[in-house]
Amino acid sequence: MKAKHGLGCIIVLAGLATASTYAQSTDSGWHYLVEPYLMFPNMKGDVGVATLPPAHVDQDPDDIFSNLQIGAMLYAEAHNERWAFASDVVYMDLESGISAGTVIAGGKAEATQLGWELSALARLSPWMELGVAATYNRLDSELRIDTQGGATLRGGLTEDWIDPSMVVRATIPLGDKWFLQGRGNIGGWGVGSDFYWQAQGDIGYRHSPRTLFTIGYRYISIDYDRGSGADRFIYDVDSFGPTMKVGFTF
Repeated sequence: MKAKHGLGCIIVLAGLATASTYAQSTDSGWHYLVEPYLMFPNMKGDVGVATLPPAHVDQDPDDIFSNLQIGAMLYAEAHNERWAFASDVVYMDLESGISAGTVIAGGKAEATQLGWELSALARLSPWMELGVAATYNRLDSELRIDTQGGATLRGGLTEDWIDPSMVVRATIPLGDKWFLQGRGNIGGWGVGSDFYWQAQGDIGYRHSPRTLFTIGYRYISIDYDRGSGADRFIYDVDSFGPTMKVGFTF
């Protein structure tokens, strides 16, 4: 845990060092971005409900999309030359099989997952922004576990929590049309998750003053473990995969 806090401090110090060389622009006009997108996810980790043994999830995009009931993702941002305020909503309704093990013979997991991040960033240089975020997570889960002994165990739980985090974002133009962008979060710290982080890298193309297209890769890691007995909930899962976005600016 000390190393995780140390990484967060390095991010902050790097941003403050850059701030000393930044000359603030006098343009304070606001601009807006609305960006629906798709993520083609892989998921790996462990999910546990109540007294049931933790179930291992290891799904690739083919597995997830074959069991996807509903999926919606939307990013929106308001920014000027100094500040950016953003909302990022991810909603998925999933159903998947459970990997067999020494105790578990199989089973099924159903989950409705909502993640909603609100963030605020300050521009520290022409290419770098630093800020804070809060992510609301809600999981409605149902598990059916078939044991090697022939028994069937069932359980379900609804859990929600908020993960605070620090955010850093870098945007590098590649001429008039193309740009690179990297963004990272680090947080949780036991307020919500024991530890939470995510990173994404994108390459974008500005098709016109009003539209842009972006492809990239995103990695989200959540380590959440709360409660005991019938109220215990474990969600230690990494979600990662390529993304495709279409943005509209005004």
